[in-house]
Amino acid sequence: MVGWLKALVYGAGGMAVVGLAALVALQERLVYVPVLPGLPRAYPIKPSRLRLIYEDVWLRAADGVRLHSWFLRHSPTCRGPTILFFQENAGNIAHRLECVRLMMQRLQCNVFMLSYRGYGESEGYPSQSGITKDAQAALDHLLQRKDIDTSRIVIFGRSLGGAVGAVLAKNNPDKVSALILENTFTSILDMAGIMLPFLRWFIGGSSAKGPKLLNCVVRSPWSTLDVVAEVKQPILFLSGLQDELVPPSHMRMLYDKAVEHNRNCRFVDFLNGMHMDTWISGGDRYWRTIELFLDQYSPEVQSSDASCTSEIADDAA
Repeated sequence: MVGWLKALVYGAGGMAVVGLAALVALQERLVYVPVLPGLPRAYPIKPSRLRLIYEDVWLRAADGVRLHSWFLRHSPTCRGPTILFFQENAGNIAHRLECVRLMMQRLQCNVFMLSYRGYGESEGYPSQSGITKDAQAALDHLLQRKDIDTSRIVIFGRSLGGAVGAVLAKNNPDKVSALILENTFTSILDMAGIMLPFLRWFIGGSSAKGPKLLNCVVRSPWSTLDVVAEVKQPILFLSGLQDELVPPSHMRMLYDKAVEHNRNCRFVDFLNGMHMDTWISGGDRYWRTIELFLDQYSPEVQSSDASCTSEIADDAA
């Protein structure tokens, strides 16, 4: 009996050591995936392929890293909102162009797409501190532009992008009008416990139980649950109930935490929405939800020349 107990203890200890080693050595590769398996790092298409008006924008983060981005204009005369779009953790901004094309068409907005450091044509290597600087550089650029309404900058973040966007909104309460989060996790700490179940007792976010002894080795915790409690702007939570990567309960927890401190929060779920396709499976209701949110919290300032004539093609060439 004693022998079996020793074997059990040694086995559990061995699994913990292996898990800890994997967590320390491979965590950036698990969190940040700039290149999808079997695909090149380069952009597979550019906005012109979808007949979108755009410009290449090069930025410098506060630590000097050179960043690439696209500014996509709805039309030359449109003064609608500008969406600062933060992507998920895998692939590059070109993989989101079809979503953004529909976003511009349905919401009558401009979109700014940032390539995080280490992604697409941006230099450097991804990290939480670095990507936080990247996001701030993107917002600072938009605030300096003379061809947009800087009072109508709205952050949109999906999955990892939601964690990035929440930090940026918290740090800039007077510069961002609203925040939209889609299928975002409570923290990377909680996601580590899901991906490595045998470590769940030793790692987790602020809501997790257990000693959380391994939290100190996680270099990119992205503790969104703590951040949303400090966001002052209105927040829209879009949750796909069939999300196969981030448990939908994470989005509900984020909303519950935010609404304790912020009355301008709205939660909308989509029965068939998966992690990456909620914008498709949600159909007209998805876009109408965002449209109504923008109308309420980032409204158009009426003027004699404020018309937005759509130049976004219904069908991409």
